[in-house]
Formats: sequence, structure tokens, C-alpha cells
Amino acid sequence: MAKRNQVKYVCSSCGASSGTWSGRCNACGEWNTLQEQIVITAGSIASGGNVLSSQNVSEVSKHDSAKRLLTGIDEVDNVLGGGFVAGSVTLIAGQPGIGKSTLLLQLADAVAKKHSVLYISGEESAHQVGLRAQRLGVKSTNLQLSMSTVADDIASTIAEGKYDLIIVDSIQAISANAISSAAGTVSQITNSTQLLIVAAKQTNTALVVVGHVTKEGSIAGPKVLEHVVDVVLQLEGDRYGGFKLLRGVKNRFGSTNETGIFEMVEQGLMPVKNPSAALLAERQVSDGSVVLATMEGTRPLLVEVQALVNKTSYGYPKRAASGMDLNRLNLLVAMLERRTKLNLAEFDIYINIVGGIKITEPAADLAVCMAIASAAKGMQLKKNAVVFGEVGLSGEVRHVPYIDKRVAEAKKLGFDGAIGPIIKTGKQPTGLSGVLDVKSALNQFLEKDS
Repeated sequence: MAKRNQVKYVCSSCGASSGTWSGRCNACGEWNTLQEQIVITAGSIASGGNVLSSQNVSEVSKHDSAKRLLTGIDEVDNVLGGGFVAGSVTLIAGQPGIGKSTLLLQLADAVAKKHSVLYISGEESAHQVGLRAQRLGVKSTNLQLSMSTVADDIASTIAEGKYDLIIVDSIQAISANAISSAAGTVSQITNSTQLLIVAAKQTNTALVVVGHVTKEGSIAGPKVLEHVVDVVLQLEGDRYGGFKLLRGVKNRFGSTNETGIFEMVEQGLMPVKNPSAALLAERQVSDGSVVLATMEGTRPLLVEVQALVNKTSYGYPKRAASGMDLNRLNLLVAMLERRTKLNLAEFDIYINIVGGIKITEPAADLAVCMAIASAAKGMQLKKNAVVFGEVGLSGEVRHVPYIDKRVAEAKKLGFDGAIGPIIKTGKQPTGLSGVLDVKSALNQFLEKDS
């Protein structure tokens, strides 16, 4: 008789384990953090172990093991590094309503034109998926639909090897029969994912799994979920409008520097061929408006940075930022007060990155500083130029990568040039006006609005 697997309860806060469940962790004192996990016994080495066979690495590299399934959507293929790899496991996550199911149904329809695809829904009924398919115009005959929340059944379906691509929506909705806890718990997510991965690897089936995110924006469930899969994709953006960005957080078969840009329309998520032009189409030149040349992966992107500086009505001035880190804004405001003649202590400062884009790279510092100064003094840029550059606490403008691409994108959109850091090594691109620090940038390139 096979030995039954043991059960332990692990605290999701501190990692302490216990043989019995309790409402409070005895180690850290947190409430409702104990999660059920199965302890799988490996048995003795003598009775269960086998000597591993080996082969030369040079012989393995001769075989084409990275067969790709092209989606036909260039933005997705670029992020994946050339399409889905056969036998790979991809995890895609995003906020509720961001468009994960819409994008995956579009991908399933595109891949099904040349390959057999199965879409498994654990959250929606067949009628709901059918309505979405009708709206998106899905007509591929190789695309099959199934409804299930049982991980064992899904793994058995994958193990048959009938499909080239299988999409599971979502991992938080399915559960394994061997685990008694509810779907979505740490033990269910871990063990259910492991079942699906083993079946996908054995049959060389490309598997795509949808994952939920927490209110902080991180992928829900144990961190091991991101470690065991081959590719992790994050769908970001404003759920009510604006652009949607598909980022590669992890990719064992390609680069994580690529980003796909989409726009939600009635026919689904459509790739944006020229996002810079779309973002600047409704821009009105005024004080507090500066165009930033940022990078989304290896792609240059021009976005408008808007600043509003207003006399505060309260004793404590307010700082608010949409599309950038508020702590970064506070740091830049403090630097401006210390290194320039701007007095911002009695003013509310609001920053907005137009189009729902979230900027995380330090190259946005100079653009934000010039937008704040422009709004505070009622001034505009002297030249029709984009701005980029990292700013230090001493006010110096530091070097940023991909300067050539930023300047080239600015010229393509009709700008006269760019304002950025001075290039000390190498050739300076034509059209780049280098500045040494923030103070000199404000003095050289801001003028009163006529």
C-alpha cells in the first residue's frame, strides 16, 4: 500500500511550518496566514533512485528544440522573442478588466489558423466566451473550447498531445483533487501548476496560464509560480482607456527588453503602429507641458509630461503624480528648491503623464523638472524639442541609454531636436542640445510665454 502524503501548514508571512492548522501563526503572530501544503516523500535512494544518463552539450545544441508557434500579431511575437516555444509554459498577468482574456482569445484564433488550439475557461461559461468570440470575430475551425476547474482533468487533456497550444484561464480558478483546500490558495496554485507543467513538457505542448494580481500589482500566489514557468508576461495600463503595454518580465527564450503597445477598440486589443504620434495628437503647447523621450524596452516613445503648480490653500502643500512614482517627484521638487531659485514650498504640484503611460526610468527626471519650472514661472520651451535625462541630487544631468534612438524618434515626429545630457565619450547626435545641470537647462531653454 502506497504511503499517504503528509500535510503541513506553512505561514505565508514568515515561512514557519506547523503540523496542525491554527488561526494565528505561533512564530510571527499573524492571523489567517497558515496555508496547507502537501509533503511528498521521495523514499529511500536505494529503492527509488536511478542513475541518470547524460549526453554532450555540443550534441544537444545541434537539435532544433525551440520550435516556435507564430501568433501573427507582431507586437506579441516580439515580446515573446519570436512566438510561443513548443513545450514552454507562459504566465500572463494583469489587473481585472485590463484585457487578458480578450488578448488570449485573439492569440488563440490567430495561432489556430495553422495549429490546433484548446481554450480552457475556468472562470466564465461557454456562453460568455462565445459572446466575446463573436465580438472579436473569431472564426478558426481549429480552435476548441472547454470548461473545467479540475487540474487533473486539464493535465490529462494536455497529456493526450492532441493540441499544439492550450490556454488555461485562470490558474486561480482551478484545483487539484489531491488537495483539500479551496482554489486559489498557495497549495492549490503550486500543485495545480506543477501538474500542468509536467504534462506540457512531456507532450511538447505550448501552455499559456492566466494569473491574477494583487491590489499592489504583483502576481497573486506564491513566488514559486513565477520561477517554475518559462515566460512571465505583464499586461499593464489604464483599464478604462489609454494604451495597454505587454511587458516581458521573464523569458527563457528571448529578451525581456521588448514591449508590445496595444489599444482597446471594439474589435479587441489592436497593436499601435505609431504610439508617439497618437499620444501627442491632442497636445496643446502651453506652460507646464514638456515632451519626454522615454524608452519602452528598446522602442523609443514620446509622451507628454504635464505639470500644474498652484498656490496652496492649506498649511501643507500637496504633491500628486499620475503615471510616475510620487517619491521620485518629492525628491525632484526638493532638489529644485535647493539647486535653483525656484520657491515651491508654498505651492501644490501636480504631475500627469498623458495617455495612461507609467514611467519608471530615471530618464524622465529632466522633463519633469522642466515641466514644473515651466508651470511655476509661466514659461515655455524656446525650441520645439523633446527632453530626457537623469537628474542627481546635486542638480547634474546624467547620461541615459539609447540617446540616438530618442533623438531619431523626435526628428521623425517633427521636433527640431532634443535637450539632454552632454555626451562625454563618443559622437554627439545631430540635434541634441547637451546641458550640464538643471539650472543651466532652465536658464537656456525656458522663455516667457508670448
